[in-house]
Amino acid sequence: MSLQIIPFILGPVQTNAYLIADPITCEAAIIDPAWDGEIILAEAQKRGWRIGHLWYTHAHFDHIGGAAAIADALNPLPLVALHPADHALWQIGGGAKMFGLTIDPGPEPVVDFAHGQTLHLGSSLFEVRHTPGHTPGHVVFYCLTEKICFCGDLIFAGSVGRADLPGGDWETLVASIRQQIYTLPEDTRLLPGHGAETHVGEEKVSNPFVQEY
Repeated sequence: MSLQIIPFILGPVQTNAYLIADPITCEAAIIDPAWDGEIILAEAQKRGWRIGHLWYTHAHFDHIGGAAAIADALNPLPLVALHPADHALWQIGGGAKMFGLTIDPGPEPVVDFAHGQTLHLGSSLFEVRHTPGHTPGHVVFYCLTEKICFCGDLIFAGSVGRADLPGGDWETLVASIRQQIYTLPEDTRLLPGHGAETHVGEEKVSNPFVQEY
């Protein structure tokens, strides 16, 4: 059986969170526990999955807002992983105050992502790719065998992530997309932080913000 993926749309800006698990070992991770952590937790418990990891594509508040509720209900605590370039953003609550919100960011990240790092979840392997531009420490998670890339707020269906927030940079964002997304096989599914999923090949030919060349 292949990797199991349960998507959620949560929080004030309709953020995509992904509960993923190996169906044989029941090991689970949450990619961007956006909001309402108890909803994600209940789904994992219903399926008998053990959440051992919280993987953050980046530290904006709408991608970490559910972490505290999840961690409060689990013993031992899940391992929280984030690129070190986004630690400062995590420490200020992911910039929530800029939008008039306050969040509990949950447990401190204890695993530092690095470009080229391999993550294991049961029999599935994920490659971490550092993709700055939206935030300095933004990363994506690519699984070759599943032909899937969890791409956070780097690229969306027909759009791209904002580069006008603190730490963002447009030219860096474009370079990340061209070097780390458009180099993946064209049939790779892109599961973004907002909106519908898409494919690498579709974005290379139709994304109006970043052309392949």
